[in-house]
Amino acid sequence: MKKEMSNKPIPTLYEWAGGMPVFEELIRAFYDKVVLDDLIGPIFKHMSPSHQLHVAHFIAEVFGGPKLYSNGEGSHAAMIQKHLGKHLKEVHRQRWVQLLLATADEMNLPADPEFRAAFVAYIEWGTRIAIINSNETNLPVKPDEPMPKWGWGEPGGPYQPE
Repeated sequence: MKKEMSNKPIPTLYEWAGGMPVFEELIRAFYDKVVLDDLIGPIFKHMSPSHQLHVAHFIAEVFGGPKLYSNGEGSHAAMIQKHLGKHLKEVHRQRWVQLLLATADEMNLPADPEFRAAFVAYIEWGTRIAIINSNETNLPVKPDEPMPKWGWGEPGGPYQPE
């Protein structure tokens, strides 16, 4: 049942989740699981010490947080480029999603259906795009491709490869 909203502006997903400390802790705790996982751990065994923080900042920015990632750590194209040639499989994607959602539950991220639907929708979308890009060898986007922005609503229609 939907509650009436007051005159307050609707918060971003970033704000609703609790801000940057939540995203940084979520991704840190998540990668603690990833590196121990038999299936996807080997994929991430050589990640740089800054990888977790970059992922946290990327996702936080997508959800409406500060532009820490795009203003100093990378770009949307740079994130895509990190996946090129990795040849990730659906089984890897599913495990990544499973571990992230389990971590979100353990951390008590907001459990309201609206937040979780938007959160899961982005994670599903982003990981499926990562699979597609992992099978490419050339950057499929322009270097100045804008960062994705994710909110409370629906995504923008069916996937259309160029």
